[in-house]
Amino acid sequence: MVATRRVGAETLDGLVETDPAAQRSRRDLQRVHLAMGTRAILLRGLRSLREFSPLATARPAARLRILELGAGDGSLMLGVARELAPAWPAVELTLLDRQALVGTATVASYAALGWAAVPLVADVLDWAAAPAADSAWGAAPPRWDLIVTSLFLHHFEGKALEGLMAAISARGDHFFACEPRRAWLALAGSHLVGALGANSVTRRDAVTSVHAGFRGHELTALWPARGGDWWLREFSAGAFSHCFSAEPARAT
Repeated sequence: MVATRRVGAETLDGLVETDPAAQRSRRDLQRVHLAMGTRAILLRGLRSLREFSPLATARPAARLRILELGAGDGSLMLGVARELAPAWPAVELTLLDRQALVGTATVASYAALGWAAVPLVADVLDWAAAPAADSAWGAAPPRWDLIVTSLFLHHFEGKALEGLMAAISARGDHFFACEPRRAWLALAGSHLVGALGANSVTRRDAVTSVHAGFRGHELTALWPARGGDWWLREFSAGAFSHCFSAEPARAT
């Protein structure tokens, strides 16, 4: 049942941001992230990126440029930022999502940490298809020190996913993704999210996301080959997650 990857439409993606069911489902996702340990996984993953620290850069006075794809309301990355801020005190964070979900209070919370958070409302496939220096993307720089995403890549397949991975490799110096693991334990867990108080939207989408998840070296196979320019890792994390990281081979 979970051997072959199967991407299906998730209910939340078809709801407008003001729909009460959608708003409830996004709150559910915060509990799902807690149960999956997503924040801790992201922290370990980002801290494991070799030579990726303001202290190791040649421009310590400059802000690190970070892009989160599929950022949602920005709350997950905010939890990560609170842990990273002592070591990464100056960050310019672009929060890309196709819906305007990042509130002013969230932006202010980032600012209190010394992080300048800039919401960017855009479809990620439009972002991937646009020229890297296209001024249509506002203040977002053409290249980021780090691109990060969680529970997002599994929405895509085929040429769309290949194009997205190509754009990420072309525009980011480091990349880290935390996705659903396509495995029996994760599938069993997805059927139990109702125990967290999740609504029907979240319950359906949880199962769909596991079937669309990743395993083995499926994401590595999609990363553009560039003569050994990248050091790639793909691995399981926690009970339900599958991670992928890419960083320059010079960091070895």
